[in-house]
Amino acid sequence: MNLENISKNIKLTTARKAILELLYSYNKPLCYEEVKDNLAMDKATFYRNIIKFEEEGIINSFESNDKKRYYEIKNKKHSHFICNICSKIECLHEKLEINLPNYEIDNIIIKGTCPNCKD
Repeated sequence: MNLENISKNIKLTTARKAILELLYSYNKPLCYEEVKDNLAMDKATFYRNIIKFEEEGIINSFESNDKKRYYEIKNKKHSHFICNICSKIECLHEKLEINLPNYEIDNIIIKGTCPNCKD
């Protein structure tokens, strides 16, 4: 991933680069607690940069059942499945056909029971 091309509107500081590289390296959304386990960064710096990334349209975010906010690089539109029992989050890459005239859909959250909890 070429971080310099992600957005021409923001300066790519060391903290911003670290956050983006971490989010890009995982193939699932991460919450702040997962990020802080991997990066030595204070909470204020993290959230200040996350807000900037959201303003620039670089990342998506959503709240899960555990009341935590999860973040991921906005590179391909896809949906998410959140298990109501274990709160596991999965990226769904199957194309979901939803037609809402005059709306642009960026993200769909589906909640239910995952295969592990169903058994």
